[in-house]
Amino acid sequence: MKIASWNVNSLKVRLEHVLNWCSQQRPDVLAIQETKLIDANFPEKEITDAGFHVVYAGQPTYNGVAIISSSPASDVVTDVAGLDDPQRRILAATIDGVRIINLYVVNGSDPQSEKYRYK
Repeated sequence: MKIASWNVNSLKVRLEHVLNWCSQQRPDVLAIQETKLIDANFPEKEITDAGFHVVYAGQPTYNGVAIISSSPASDVVTDVAGLDDPQRRILAATIDGVRIINLYVVNGSDPQSEKYRYK
């Protein structure tokens, strides 16, 4: 199974690049981070029209994760039980019998920062 990960830092800006790369490289799974799109604006049609399946969990301006795959995803999870977190940083799915967990992890930051405490 060919699995890739890509921090796209705005799927809206890089959608054409993502679709071209997927068409050329034909990954079984592409986990993307920092989609920066709410679910209502996610380009699901463009991705499925290109012949791929996709699941996603979005948030405006920041974060957001998605899994683009050659086969349908099942057992999709977008939240961790017991973790009250509105940030869309985790997405898990089973694809062709393999559990894929896509995480967008907070960077290090200064130990005194709010980001660091969140991490």
